[in-house]
Amino acid sequence: MLKLLRSTAFRLSLVYLAVFAVFAGSLIAYLSWNTWVVFSGQLNDTIEAEVQGLAEQYRIGGVLRLVQVIDERTRNPSSSLYLVTDPRGNRLAGNVASVPASTWSSDNEEFFRVTYRNSDETNATAHEAVVQVFVLPGDFHLLVGRDIAERRRLQDIIWRSTLLAIVLMAVLGVGGGYFVSRRILERIDSVAATSNTIMQGDLSQRMELSGSGDEFDRLAESLNAMLDRIERLMHGLKEVSDNIAHDLKTPLTRLRGRVEAALRAEPTEEGYREALETTIEESDRLIGVFNALLMIARAEAGAAGAGMAPVRLADVARDVVEMYEPVAEEAGLELTLEAPVSLSISGNRELIGQAIANLIDNALKYGRADGAETGSVRVSVTRRGAEVAITVSDSGPGIPEDARDKVVERFARLEKSRSAPGAGLGLSLVAAVARLHDGTLRIEDNAPGLKAVLLFPVPTA
Repeated sequence: MLKLLRSTAFRLSLVYLAVFAVFAGSLIAYLSWNTWVVFSGQLNDTIEAEVQGLAEQYRIGGVLRLVQVIDERTRNPSSSLYLVTDPRGNRLAGNVASVPASTWSSDNEEFFRVTYRNSDETNATAHEAVVQVFVLPGDFHLLVGRDIAERRRLQDIIWRSTLLAIVLMAVLGVGGGYFVSRRILERIDSVAATSNTIMQGDLSQRMELSGSGDEFDRLAESLNAMLDRIERLMHGLKEVSDNIAHDLKTPLTRLRGRVEAALRAEPTEEGYREALETTIEESDRLIGVFNALLMIARAEAGAAGAGMAPVRLADVARDVVEMYEPVAEEAGLELTLEAPVSLSISGNRELIGQAIANLIDNALKYGRADGAETGSVRVSVTRRGAEVAITVSDSGPGIPEDARDKVVERFARLEKSRSAPGAGLGLSLVAAVARLHDGTLRIEDNAPGLKAVLLFPVPTA
């Protein structure tokens, strides 16, 4: 309970309740005051109208006519009050038994309050009224008024309703604040508990969703997406570490073995030179592996996204194809480019070029069918709906369908390609570059051969 009372949501609820209570109280007080003013105005207007009517009767028939009219009016129950007295103060007509003596000393046409007693009541209960007193010729007095008991009852109803509304508003406000704060605390406690579990090393935990689609659900969805990303990065880091420990152990061991063999052999300049050249070649391959891993890590972490700029994909593909044409001629393969579509995307030119180069390099390595002396590699840049596709297809043996998802993993190499140079990082880098640019890499069948399709979304105008 103390935790709930100290919560920001509960305190905000109390602040909103106080502000609303002040506003509602002010509004009710203003309406009550205006109601009182309107009621008083109507009361005074009614008295004035009756006074004018009685004055007309007095002008027509004098006191006797006035007494007769008042007797007729008092026979009908109403809140109107009448009293006519003679010069000695004796009551001649009306439904008022008595009023304070000070009432008759008031000036004409002045409204004021008095207490009176009804002439037909036996218990002599005092009532309150608003009256107007007139002195008639001959020192006769006329009192006309209205009982304000109804106005008092209305005022009491308004104030009781106001008090009840304030109490009810306070109860509902505190109860609503308690309910809202409790729900918010439950959601926050759930997030805190899940966060503590994740901090203890269980990255599989995710924030709970209520399904309401509120701001907490949207926050939980963002946190879950972030945790998914972190889990993938941590899994990739673990995978890279395991792969480095496994796949780089052999070349390092081979490198050490060659150096030891050179040291054990008879020292000759030619032997040392050959050992050093072999060591340099092996070191270059290891450096290339680490550079590829670093580039993949930078692409997957989004660090390379800072160099985004408009890139014409056809120009990048043309530059890479021109660079690999001598290699293709030397390998006896035909390398062609088809780029009828000239589209620009926002991307990293260096990484896109490296991705295309990796696809062409793989196609040149494995783009010849078994036993064939020639082959072809075709690069194309085409439009596919809302995407632009860079396709590198070859006429080689291809990749079995069940192994196409595996070849994009780090250090993944099929049995047929283990004798060829490489570390199994080329397609991993291409996939990472595609993800960096919100694109995808698809491995498809070229019948015969393999087709690698790099898809990038076309920016909207």
